[in-house]
Amino acid sequence: MVMVQVQLKLGQKLNEGKTKQIFELVDEPGHVLVQSKDQITAGNAVRKDQMEGKAAIANKTTSCVFKLLQDAGFKTAFVRQHSETAFVASRCEMIPIEWVCRRIATGSFLKRNPGVKEGYRFSPLKMEMFFKDDANNDPQWSEEQLLAAGFELAGLTIGRCEVDIMSKSTVAIFEVLEKAWATQDCTLVDMKIEFGVNVTTKEIVLADVIDNDSWRLWPAGDRSQQKDKQVYRDLKEVTPEAMQMVKRNFEWVAERVKLLLESQAKGRVVVLMGSTSDVAHCEKIRKACGSYGIPCHLRVTSAHKGPDETLRIKAEYEGDGVPTIFVAVAGRSNGLGPVMSGNTAYPVINCPPITPDWGAQDIWSSLRMPSGLGCSTVLSPEAAAQFAAQILGLNDHLVWARLRASMLNTWVSLKQADKKLQECSL
Repeated sequence: MVMVQVQLKLGQKLNEGKTKQIFELVDEPGHVLVQSKDQITAGNAVRKDQMEGKAAIANKTTSCVFKLLQDAGFKTAFVRQHSETAFVASRCEMIPIEWVCRRIATGSFLKRNPGVKEGYRFSPLKMEMFFKDDANNDPQWSEEQLLAAGFELAGLTIGRCEVDIMSKSTVAIFEVLEKAWATQDCTLVDMKIEFGVNVTTKEIVLADVIDNDSWRLWPAGDRSQQKDKQVYRDLKEVTPEAMQMVKRNFEWVAERVKLLLESQAKGRVVVLMGSTSDVAHCEKIRKACGSYGIPCHLRVTSAHKGPDETLRIKAEYEGDGVPTIFVAVAGRSNGLGPVMSGNTAYPVINCPPITPDWGAQDIWSSLRMPSGLGCSTVLSPEAAAQFAAQILGLNDHLVWARLRASMLNTWVSLKQADKKLQECSL
């Protein structure tokens, strides 16, 4: 990818860590520039080396990961990639906690939990948190310690609601990246992330970076093929040859992370309506499909008045190999859904437009099916699209990511509404 770099006017340096610098942007209030460095470290910088090209590799990786998460619907600090080695982000006050999510037991977890065998699989995921304190080697904290700390950042006190949001978000983010890496036959073993409070919106957002320093990645689930920073941590001696191997691993990840933005099995929804009087109902289905990134085609056909044409349209979509879900929209007597279900092995969803007069009677034509037919019935257009997305999401990690983010965002909005109501009551 060729970056068209626009010169940014940098303000003061706000922070400098082991692998990056953060500058305020004079012409973009509320935004900062996150500039990566060609430095790789381990053990809180006990081991530290220059690795030419690492800044570009790390920036490419983190930009792709944040784009994947943001497109799915997660709230992040990422704004845009600026150059080969820097990205623009919303200015945040960082919450000094590393949230660690584990699928497989390895590394420091085994040292802290003697008796657990390497490779033990956590279902559900294992969550841990560590207080960012280099002088004390980032001690592990409990939720109770985090709550007792009473951090106040950008005017937001980190209480029970905020801790729960970060905990739930960490799990959802891990699951989305786990599914994404599975498309490249890579096991996401564990991962660490950080959150900040957006100084403008006062929202908790995923912040900092997610790059090859942030996770363990095992191709084909094989630790001996690991591609992450653990390879550097495990070096007995840092030699030019060893550093070249580490760099090749980082480049391997940066190249494949771009593939995570691509769908491996793009499906579609085809809505068949019995009459153009149902267009408004069908447009709601199409709009909801669009929110999951699913192409949606609208067609008009009547299984009662033109069954031959209905079956011709069916064959048209069966013939090109694209995974397809048919949604039948027919009022009064629904012939479309049953006829389609009896003549295709593809999923069929009935979504009849129910009217107040005869709706209670008409619905039975979608519910009472002859034996051998397997079409489901979903009354809400938005819910029909969601059900279709859940089917396609089984084989399309990008659709699944949007579903997972939507589920998280619904949970967060309820949590925040409850917090607000309690504050009003007090």
